[in-house]
Amino acid sequence: MVLLKCVLSVSAAVMASSPAVLMRLVASAYTVAEKAGTIVRKVLQSGELGIVEKTGANDLQTLADRLVQKSICGSLSKSFPKVTIIGEEELPAEDFEEELLENGHSSLILQKSCPDQYASLKEEELVVWVDPLDGTKEYTEGLLDHVTVLIGIAYGGTAIAGVINQPFYNYQMGAGASLGRTLWGVLGLGTFGFQLQEVPDGKRIVTTTRSHSNKLVIDAVQAMEPHDVIQVGGAGNKIIQLVEGKASAYVFASPGCKKWDTCAPEAILHAVGGKLTDMHGNAYRYDANVKHMNSAGVLATLRNHEYYLSRVPQAVLQALPSD
Repeated sequence: MVLLKCVLSVSAAVMASSPAVLMRLVASAYTVAEKAGTIVRKVLQSGELGIVEKTGANDLQTLADRLVQKSICGSLSKSFPKVTIIGEEELPAEDFEEELLENGHSSLILQKSCPDQYASLKEEELVVWVDPLDGTKEYTEGLLDHVTVLIGIAYGGTAIAGVINQPFYNYQMGAGASLGRTLWGVLGLGTFGFQLQEVPDGKRIVTTTRSHSNKLVIDAVQAMEPHDVIQVGGAGNKIIQLVEGKASAYVFASPGCKKWDTCAPEAILHAVGGKLTDMHGNAYRYDANVKHMNSAGVLATLRNHEYYLSRVPQAVLQALPSD
């Protein structure tokens, strides 16, 4: 009986010191995202972007999209075989080239305590949403600060953790600048890799689409009575604008955004007290079996979400039925 107690106490100690599955997944996603950023930069430097149109000139795929998705999905599925991983690009099932795989992890993330509500999660309960290159059109046009790599982690249909890599952060500083940064966050733990800032009180700055605008989008933006409007590419980029005080609301009253566009950014935004919903104020779900399209648009804010919701025109709501 004494021996059994000793064995049990040792096992409990090992379990207590072993990082939770969620933190191991985030720590791996961090290093995988850093490798993805390197791949994105190398493809651009090669000058061979390998551009193909998916559904039209505003829906592009490049060699970077393909290589990064293989890298992220291959790396995470090898380390976490029971996690469901959903990527944007429809690629043929094949063996992943070894040089694309990353099996490292961030030791700094592993040192963080997992929030109690997620400490006992199992691999099979988690869903990872991957956008290998958010802002592909801008990437092909040289608008490099718009580009991000997105890895979102969901549990029970809710985005609970996110990793965003900006491959070209600092690129406007010129030759010799250190390129790239990675932001990450977990609900109940916090966010890391950036300094949270807010737009000055009383100022409404709306960020919206650069290449997918239409009458609904314009009407919704104008209804917010903004002092300024910023049109940029990439959902990840727009959420970064919110958390760094460059915009107060992200307004996109149109279908087009997908779950892999919003899962990681939503998790980071929610971790700092912000909110992302459809144009009706309903949360999106990130279960493995949901439809990929965010068909009722996207409204995201760092503060005062209810104000922006109250300004959405009735005609916009009627045109975008909630799921």
